[in-house]
Amino acid sequence: MDYVVAIDQGTTSTRAMVFDRAGDVVAVDQREHRQIFPRAGWVEHDPLEIWQNTRAVLGGALGKANLNAGQVAAVGITNQRETAVVWERATGAPVHDAIVWQDTRTQAICDELAGDQGPQRFAATTGLPLATYFAGPKIRWILEHVDGARQRAEAGDLLAGTIDTWLLWNLTGGASEGGIHVTDVTNASRTLLMDLRTLDWDEAITAEVGVPLAMLPEIRSSCEVYATITPGILAGVPVAGILGDQQAATFGQACLEPGTAKNTYGTGNFMLLNTGEQIVRSQHGLLTTVCYRLGDAAPVYALEGSIAVTGSLVQWLRDNLGIIETAAQVETLAATVQDNGGAYFVPAFSGLFAPHWRPDARGALVGLTRFVNKGHIARAALEATAFQTREVLDAMNLDAAASGSGAPLAELKVDGGMVANDTLMQFQADLLGVDVVRPKVAETTALGAAYAAGLAVGYWSGPSEVAANWGEGGRWSPRMDAAERDRLYRQWCKAVTRTFDWVDADTR
Repeated sequence: MDYVVAIDQGTTSTRAMVFDRAGDVVAVDQREHRQIFPRAGWVEHDPLEIWQNTRAVLGGALGKANLNAGQVAAVGITNQRETAVVWERATGAPVHDAIVWQDTRTQAICDELAGDQGPQRFAATTGLPLATYFAGPKIRWILEHVDGARQRAEAGDLLAGTIDTWLLWNLTGGASEGGIHVTDVTNASRTLLMDLRTLDWDEAITAEVGVPLAMLPEIRSSCEVYATITPGILAGVPVAGILGDQQAATFGQACLEPGTAKNTYGTGNFMLLNTGEQIVRSQHGLLTTVCYRLGDAAPVYALEGSIAVTGSLVQWLRDNLGIIETAAQVETLAATVQDNGGAYFVPAFSGLFAPHWRPDARGALVGLTRFVNKGHIARAALEATAFQTREVLDAMNLDAAASGSGAPLAELKVDGGMVANDTLMQFQADLLGVDVVRPKVAETTALGAAYAAGLAVGYWSGPSEVAANWGEGGRWSPRMDAAERDRLYRQWCKAVTRTFDWVDADTR
């Protein structure tokens, strides 16, 4: 068995990737799925479309590599984490479109749950603030807005989960052949329903949020054989690894020691700092989450800074404004100007996530004069990604120092689609004042899922082999004068405050 296959189910597309023992990509197939926007602030996906695309890309990747099931040691899954699906146990039919992690419709539910205790009400147990980002309130919303759903859920007729759970259930037989209903600790830790210490559903919190335990999956480790695939081209191959996308990227970047960190530049940006077996409670607006758990070993935890809108801002320039035709053109357009012309773009389309957690914020383009042109706007959009990353890294360094879990980061490992943008990466290094390092294999999210699955079946011998496979593919060092760095960041922080207090109760 010469290869491992990873399913990478992301916010905008689904990919299947074939990896060899060196961690190199052998073949890839990819399909986009529809982004459904029923109203302002609402974002949905069709779960059946995602499942159909998953089957298609598995066949496509194996076909490109000229492989059959007998040559595949295991399959791993990585996924957009907080997106919630509810479906019928008997038929496999979703009762509603999946509610995507970016969706803001559950703000009233979060406000109700916070009550007088505030958004940190469950944080001591879950590591998370009450925010629209997480999956638990999304499940409750579906139960409250689909006729009869709550009664059916309490009777055990409906199942719920994040996208990993939905795919695993279908891969292992679904309604017709008894698909297994399982999630891993990393995805479970993004629901607002799991106790970080016990790694199990917290019965009191699930009752408070309004999600029946009967519909929730069993929580397992990130690296074990869950079941074998039942239908399709990979029948008989074990599914042996599950990691939420950002934890998968952390694993794929070989951030396996406490104090190591990575930042993924995708639809949003997500920075994770490995804190080892220590649960570090953030005092500066970060999340405490499970980084991974390998089989029966002790869980490894992380601090995370989650940014809602980075790469999707470039898509917005393309799809909503039409000032570019392809995402890659944003770099060319930004290069037509020397700087941002005084313009700052704060993309609070879904409120602001870390480190602010301001659901009342909305996007703003500030500092405009008649001098500003579309090149400046393109540059401001790119710079917004780097500025938001600076905010998160500053918070992470403060939390790490307070907890004793690490020194300030001397360099930042980066991955994701936007790291191909040299202009952005250089500006990021300039703004952080530390080196930014890209790996030789940029597809670290899928690679992390492949590693988890391969380790479970002995394809790789252990984490040391994962670390040995990592290699540097690019590096950017700071060039900017410290005074200019401070000036730009000061202006950014001023721009951020202009987005606050925009949403009132009657404007949601």
